[in-house]
Amino acid sequence: MPRSLRSLLPWLLAWLVAVLAGGVWLARVELDRLQADFDTEGRIAHRLMSQQVVQYDAVLATLALLGGAQAPAAADRPEQRLSAVYPAILRVQRRAPGTAWADAELAAAEARSRSRKAAVLSRIDLAAGRYQLLMAAEPASYALDIDLAAAVPWQEWPNEPRTAASRLVLALDGQAFVLQPGRDATAAGGWHFGFRKTLASDSQPFEVVSMRRVGWAELPWAAMAMWAAAVALALGVLQAWQRQSTGRRRAEELLRLGQVGRLNTLGELAAGMAHELNQPLTAMLANTHAARRLLDEDPPELTTARGAMAQAAEQARRAAAVVARLRRAIERPDAQAGERRTVVALQDVVRDALHLLEPECARRQVAVETAAGAEPVRVQADPVAVEQIVHNLLLNALQALESRPADAPRRIRIAVLRQPGQGLLQIHDSGPGIAPELLARIFQPFVSTRPGGLGLGLSLSETLATGQGGSLAADNPPEGGARFTLALPLAEA
Repeated sequence: MPRSLRSLLPWLLAWLVAVLAGGVWLARVELDRLQADFDTEGRIAHRLMSQQVVQYDAVLATLALLGGAQAPAAADRPEQRLSAVYPAILRVQRRAPGTAWADAELAAAEARSRSRKAAVLSRIDLAAGRYQLLMAAEPASYALDIDLAAAVPWQEWPNEPRTAASRLVLALDGQAFVLQPGRDATAAGGWHFGFRKTLASDSQPFEVVSMRRVGWAELPWAAMAMWAAAVALALGVLQAWQRQSTGRRRAEELLRLGQVGRLNTLGELAAGMAHELNQPLTAMLANTHAARRLLDEDPPELTTARGAMAQAAEQARRAAAVVARLRRAIERPDAQAGERRTVVALQDVVRDALHLLEPECARRQVAVETAAGAEPVRVQADPVAVEQIVHNLLLNALQALESRPADAPRRIRIAVLRQPGQGLLQIHDSGPGIAPELLARIFQPFVSTRPGGLGLGLSLSETLATGQGGSLAADNPPEGGARFTLALPLAEA
């Protein structure tokens, strides 16, 4: 998998998780809203229909009272005017005193009404939207033929019945009168809502049954898309900020290591110069002493010559003292080096160094392979010195791979090993290797395998390694390339 895709994979996973979580939440909120609207519509329909059927109970009770109080002529009886007041009452039937119902079903309903002492249903045909309501009384009994379609108060209905999403019916004993057909309420899939409640009338126990199906198309896809875009924008801003922060930290670490490297290189250079200058200065001092002894044998007129040589000898001593002070200033005393030593995990140093050089590896198209055990290898060393060594070795490996053709594999293998008393760090590149004539003196100052190189990086690294009580070695393994092995003393448990 390409490095760029691997770096984007966590962000893509975070975006996917956030989008899924937000989408589920938005869908749940929308479903809860639709459920609340559905329940509200069902309760309104139940209340309106309950008000209607309770009126019919009251009408029958009023007729029974009026029929017992007086016996007016047929044309003057109040039930004859009910249809004008209640359009749902199609007809009012009356059993006069001393007579019987011609309809056997009404006679049976009257018997039930007398037994219950309440109005009862008769001749129920919900498919046609018709039923009869009868109340037994003395001296006369009454029955109402009711039209359910006319009984529904459509002007107060909570929604348009022809386009409403929910299906709503009045049901009783397996029969149903459709108040609003709804849209595919019984189809499979999606989410299903249900509402069922009996009307508030003991004589007309119809159930208001409502059903609704919410399909996938009704989910808030526009809000979900906006949420996905907002999450992508937020993660993009966060990723840009993280990259900027990581780049800034990487630049600061590279600057720090560069400063340390320059100081150590300056120290190495000064130490080499002091070593090179000390020999001619010592020879100058010896020669001036010899010249002074010879001049002592000459005639007294050569006093001026002897004084000049004495001054030359004094200047030579002063130059030697300056060189000695410079060397003492740039060399790190053993006591100070010991104070800086601490426990260092080689795996952590490798990880930090690779993090700093990640842009260089990507620019040179170099693949880095690391091999380390599960248990960290901890050594006793100066962490800054170890960082400088590893950084120099990795940088040398990257520079060595620049000479490889573009189609040839460019690879660096890093291994962290443990030996008795030592922790090893091996860096093996697939470059051209080290020339045999340079291998024996690769760590000497001013010896470089690159044109224009100063030849101080490996010398400095070897000096730092030995200063930690360790060593740095180089070889050309049989599989090709160059391999550098850093050995440092293991930290005590």
